[in-house]
Amino acid sequence: MGVSVLSITRPLGSISGFLQVVSLLGLVLLLIKAVQLYLHRQWLLKAVQQFPSPPSHWFFGHSKEFPEEEELSQILKRIEKFPCASPRWLWGTRVHIVIYDPDYMKVILGRSDPKSTVPYKFLAPWIGYGLLLLNGQKWFQHRRMLTPAFHYDILKPYVEIAADSVRVMLDKWAKFHESDPIEIIESISSMTLDTIMKCAFSHPSSMQTDRKSQSYTQAIERLKSSFYSRVRNAFHQNDILYSLSSKGHRNSKACEVAHEHTDQVIQQRKTQLQNEGELEKIKKKRHLDFLDILLFAKTEKGSSLSDKDLRAEVDTFMFEGHDTTASGISWILYALALNPEHQQLCREELQSLLGDGSSITWDHMDKMPYTTMCIKEAMRIYPPVPSVIRELSTPVTFPDGRCLPKGLPVFLSFYALHHNPNVWPDPEVFDPSRFAPGASRHSHAFLPFSGGSRNCIGKQFAMNEMKVAVALTLLRFELAPDPSRVPIPSAKLVLNSMNGIHLYLKKLT
Repeated sequence: MGVSVLSITRPLGSISGFLQVVSLLGLVLLLIKAVQLYLHRQWLLKAVQQFPSPPSHWFFGHSKEFPEEEELSQILKRIEKFPCASPRWLWGTRVHIVIYDPDYMKVILGRSDPKSTVPYKFLAPWIGYGLLLLNGQKWFQHRRMLTPAFHYDILKPYVEIAADSVRVMLDKWAKFHESDPIEIIESISSMTLDTIMKCAFSHPSSMQTDRKSQSYTQAIERLKSSFYSRVRNAFHQNDILYSLSSKGHRNSKACEVAHEHTDQVIQQRKTQLQNEGELEKIKKKRHLDFLDILLFAKTEKGSSLSDKDLRAEVDTFMFEGHDTTASGISWILYALALNPEHQQLCREELQSLLGDGSSITWDHMDKMPYTTMCIKEAMRIYPPVPSVIRELSTPVTFPDGRCLPKGLPVFLSFYALHHNPNVWPDPEVFDPSRFAPGASRHSHAFLPFSGGSRNCIGKQFAMNEMKVAVALTLLRFELAPDPSRVPIPSAKLVLNSMNGIHLYLKKLT
């Protein structure tokens, strides 16, 4: 049977016409998107016109100016030429206003602007929407709910728990040969995880001897690195595209490891609560720990926290409660290793107060003034949380008259603030006298725990743990830096070192 040529060409013509329509529609949508991006860039240029900055590429922004290993040092270079604040273009249609002036900090931290959606939404698959990422009324409710977990009566017994965890770490360090430098960050991270597990979650066994804890801390490092690289990559802003990439796949695996750890913590406590005897025992505790408060908490409507909210708060505090403190302790010990004269003065103070350190309690925390001064000075130079980002919910006018419109992200660089020579004379010099009683400074010149209503809820817990770790370490070892491996500070949520922190530890007789 013959087939008409006309009957074949008609379907082909229909398909060709359809493809032409689709192509035309795609081109129109592409042009619309290009116009939107162009108009948004023009709006951004106008929004930041009062704040000069170095020239930026129309597409790559300032990315070439800020390679990963030089990011913090490059921000410091701007301070002299661009006082108070300077725009940093991540790419052509995204810009942050980086501020490093205490008056500017005071204005922003005195407002109720929310955390910026980007980049913080990239953390949500990992830590969920707990106290760190929440905004508005729900943040206020959770903050109020969790505040009792940090009452000083609850924090008192935590000092001795932290001391026990520190001693386990120091005993491990004592087994190393004195001629070999030790990389301290990993073991300090394991120690702070052990402390937070025992204090906030009443975990019965030591995380420092549990191999599973190492997989958790390694997963946290991968998640921090993934977050940092994603923020800097314009092509990874879309969740679908990122999930299809190799980095997105590794990030997903690391999230699974972190969630497995926190889910196990929650499930163990829930299993205890299912036993009526255990429930009554926990309720009769004079003070409930962090997890107790979460499990017994009621919302304003009278319901318990959802499993999603519960996990988010545990994931958030598990990370913040151990990782930021580990960063602080590591950099403090490094700063003291670099400054042996101050290290020795701390040691003499601690020896007169604690003897051999076999007993350290809450009452000792306010009786080591020089050591506390050194801890604060180290945190000025090496702030554990180097920055936060807020998104302006309303326009703002700064003390010098310059303005920014609603919707613009503001990058609060505590690292640059603490190194600002207009705020701190000779900022690179380690000088604990800056924090001597009576020393004057701007109310917002030193912000290691941020400031305002969203300051760190666990700052007293963290300070006590740092004091305990520094005190017991200096009573056991004399610290010296490894000159062949100078740490390279890197801002990945917390202040890390790209090449670790290596110290020589000499046992004291």
